[in-house]
Amino acid sequence: MAGTQPTPADRAREAVVGAALAELDLDAKARLLAGQDMWSLPALPEIGLPSLVMSDGPIGVRGTRWTADDPSIALPSPTALAATWDPALARRAGTLLAQEARRKGVHVLLAPTVNLHRSPLGGRHFEAYSEDPYLTGRIGSAYVTGVQEGGVGTTVKHFVANDAETDRFTVNNVISERALRELYLAPFEAIVENAHPWGIMTAYNSVNGTTMTEHRHLVNEILRGEWGFDGFNVSDWMAARSTVRDIEGGLDVAMPGPTTVYGEALAAAVRAGEVAEAKVDEAVRNVLRLAARVGILAGAEPVITELPEPVDGEALAREIARRAFVLVRNEGVLPIAEGHSVALIGAAARDARVLGGGSATVFPARIVSPLDGLTAALPEGTLTYALGADPSEELAAADKGFELRAVCRDAAGHVVGTGSAPNGQIQWMGTDLPDGVTQDNLHSVELTGTFTPRESGRTPSESRDWASSR
Repeated sequence: MAGTQPTPADRAREAVVGAALAELDLDAKARLLAGQDMWSLPALPEIGLPSLVMSDGPIGVRGTRWTADDPSIALPSPTALAATWDPALARRAGTLLAQEARRKGVHVLLAPTVNLHRSPLGGRHFEAYSEDPYLTGRIGSAYVTGVQEGGVGTTVKHFVANDAETDRFTVNNVISERALRELYLAPFEAIVENAHPWGIMTAYNSVNGTTMTEHRHLVNEILRGEWGFDGFNVSDWMAARSTVRDIEGGLDVAMPGPTTVYGEALAAAVRAGEVAEAKVDEAVRNVLRLAARVGILAGAEPVITELPEPVDGEALAREIARRAFVLVRNEGVLPIAEGHSVALIGAAARDARVLGGGSATVFPARIVSPLDGLTAALPEGTLTYALGADPSEELAAADKGFELRAVCRDAAGHVVGTGSAPNGQIQWMGTDLPDGVTQDNLHSVELTGTFTPRESGRTPSESRDWASSR
């Protein structure tokens, strides 16, 4: 398929991109293609380019901080979104996520995930849509359209065939041409044709012997050549492995930084004659085009100059959840008649698991468990709850009832800073450290705070003391 014909605005942006590219020396160009940290590209003030910020993920926008102190709207699983069979709803979800991205200073959303549910053992199915490539393509196209109509870029991922969990980082998937075209590539092709995404993310795995970040045939010949994709290609995090093979294979940006196969290594490869500088220019042009589209390249008008109307995130999340459910059979049980009681059993009813984890992790401002929701909705005294068999063999993460903070100490035991730890999790990335704390002076982290139990009662030792005193 051919790409869409450029508009006058597109041509004007390309002129600005070309002029900016001409102002950069080799070192600046190579540096732009390597992340400066976990989530962003370096600024180039000489051409009026601030740092371009990317963020996970498919169900919400986490931003650059992995902490519950920076809450986000959390949409239901993308599988639930696809189960609504409603592209218009997916488009509204995209509009909301663009709104969230702008609120958090994010220019590019690392989503959607359009790999297929090809095995029940897939570890990331919760952030993908379906086993069906047609449905995935339709929902993914609407999602991308909604995000980009909000002035925020997308990176459709993970290109391609990253659909199973076993050896997901290194596996070589041997796929026939027909299966590749009709299944694995089909959702990506539909999204490129119908939604014109501004980015793509190439996967960890190999396809037919070639790592995807180096796959000249699938990226340069099919994605860019046949389909007319003109966006930027970013590696999955730490997937880029070879300076020369990656740039020759069409990879524009190697993430995360600052140490990647690009940057200084890429500049050195050009000077050694291993890579043509024209290849670097192609990649830089794709990145500058993205920056122009999202409105952060000086002199370039963004694609979106009038933002859509604000979206009520919590209301939309509830609507998606409600419409994703299918009631297969109702034999007079619903709605619950007056005078009937309800039994609720299980640990998951009390401690709701609303996220799959990984790159789909966000931190919603509040979570209503099934137990809390039904308790509020049903007449008092009609709901009975029992824990039943708890399948977990580990302590749950600190959550309700905890008030925690992290105390950071140096090697001598002196406090160098403190930070919050709302759920007992410490996951500081890059420079996201509390004031006064550096990677050099941080030696230990102590969690301290209070815990208020759900139910009052004696501890085992108190019970023994009370019994012995009788």
